[in-house]
Amino acid sequence: MKRSVAILTGVASLALLASGAVVASALNDMPQDAQPVTSPTADLNRQASPTPQPAPPVPQEPAPEAAPAPSAPVAITPPAPVIVVAEEPAAEEDEESEEAEETRVEAPAEPVATPGRRQRRRVAIVEAVDKITAESMRFEVEVGGRPVRFQKTLIFTAKACEVSAPDELVEDSIAYLEVSVQPRGMLQSSSPRQIFRGWMFASAPAVSGLQHPIYDAWVVGCKA
Repeated sequence: MKRSVAILTGVASLALLASGAVVASALNDMPQDAQPVTSPTADLNRQASPTPQPAPPVPQEPAPEAAPAPSAPVAITPPAPVIVVAEEPAAEEDEESEEAEETRVEAPAEPVATPGRRQRRRVAIVEAVDKITAESMRFEVEVGGRPVRFQKTLIFTAKACEVSAPDELVEDSIAYLEVSVQPRGMLQSSSPRQIFRGWMFASAPAVSGLQHPIYDAWVVGCKA
């Protein structure tokens, strides 16, 4: 009986110790309040600095005495207004102005210049290059005619080719081309795949050019 009581007492003691450890760990996990940091240097400076003394008073000069106000009101007379009389123009000046208006001749209005019309050509001149073999070729593509094949892969078709009008600032050749890809031989039965369609400018090939990893092509000019 005594042994069981001792065992129960030991178990209860262990339970109390465990609960105390849990409470202590929970308290340690909670955030603590912030405390201001005390600086010993600030205390030393505060002790070493002398107490400021008040500044001596500055003597003030007495204000000057003002003149006494007049016993009777003083009348103020406003100045007389200045009147400027406009002189009439002489009769001779009027006659001269009338004669000048009569002799004045209106300049004729300049006619509005109509923009020139671009001239169409029958053949577009194209230059293409193979970026792998560095092989380049300049060839002709007839507008509305048969397509032209380059390097057994590219197919060029011309829909229009125009040259700039005489009144334009930049002389240029513009062609509307369609470019397709169709390798010859193995894929002859498949339909061509179009990779470009639009206007190409000879003066600025980079504005609208063919974008292909192997080939480059641009318009060089137009031919009648």
